Amino acid sequence: MAASRDPRPCSIADALALVGEKYSLLVLREVCLGNARFDQLVRNIGAPRDILATRLRRLVDAGILTKRAYSERPQRFEYLPTQAGLELEPVLMTLMAWGDRHLRGDDDRPMVLEHVCGNELRPVVTCAACGDRVRHDDVSAHPQAPGWTVTGPSAA
Repeated sequence: MAASRDPRPCSIADALALVGEKYSLLVLREVCLGNARFDQLVRNIGAPRDILATRLRRLVDAGILTKRAYSERPQRFEYLPTQAGLELEPVLMTLMAWGDRHLRGDDDRPMVLEHVCGNELRPVVTCAACGDRVRHDDVSAHPQAPGWTVTGPSAA
């Protein structure tokens, strides 16, 4: 049984431990936009260089980005998303859409994404099995961690 002071085992918490820090998500935004070089990242993110270097190292070590030399003298690198990094892009798109809707409004969006079909991208979450849009009331949780229920730790 899980002790009441132990947090719920959670993949969201695990992911946030890796990419939940502001600058890490902004690095992912920039590399997904094609801005892969350190100086571009510093300029577009506004992070201090030492903090940015630490975040980049962590994302490379975790296999979310890959580091590739583009200049030998002076030695310079660019950062590219791995498959794991590309799989985070829909998360960024959905987070951006939420921010546009709830924090800015349609007239104050700093960027609009266009789908290959030529229309503005409005991301939605769909079920891979049936294709239906996922809504809160259509989902039920089934904890798999031993000693845990939806409401918390199981009783002894």
